[in-house]
Amino acid sequence: MSVSPSDQPSPTTAARFRERLVPGPAAWCGALGLGVIVGVTLWPLSHVAGIVSAVLAAASTLGALIATAPVIEVADGELRAGRAHVALSLLGDVTPMLDAEAMRTALGPALDARAYVCLRAWARTGVQVQLADPMDPTPYWLVSTRRPAELAAALRA
Repeated sequence: MSVSPSDQPSPTTAARFRERLVPGPAAWCGALGLGVIVGVTLWPLSHVAGIVSAVLAAASTLGALIATAPVIEVADGELRAGRAHVALSLLGDVTPMLDAEAMRTALGPALDARAYVCLRAWARTGVQVQLADPMDPTPYWLVSTRRPAELAAALRA
């Protein structure tokens, strides 16, 4: 089967950056630990109920963690962080925060209450993206990512 030029993804549709902020190993262990706690709690009542409840608690917690993990993406001329999106043409300066201390400062004493924040505790680095839209009251976006240098480069390209 031949591929015509119209079948090829155009530069505007291909994602320049994409990351799903799924939890790290500690969160997975916490979800499994919750299942164990539920199972041990119900074990004296019924062994079957304890096992079934443990599996359901762990599985539903893991499912919720995956379902609520936001996607950070630069594609189609937009930056998407979770459900929010903004045109790349409305972005200003991009500051990657390459360590946890820089991110902690940006989220603490330096945080503007009007900023849009897409944060996940298990992604300890991120980027701060200034908005150049005078009609938008949001001064900047603060977005968690495990790959801040790559996201910053995609936003600058």
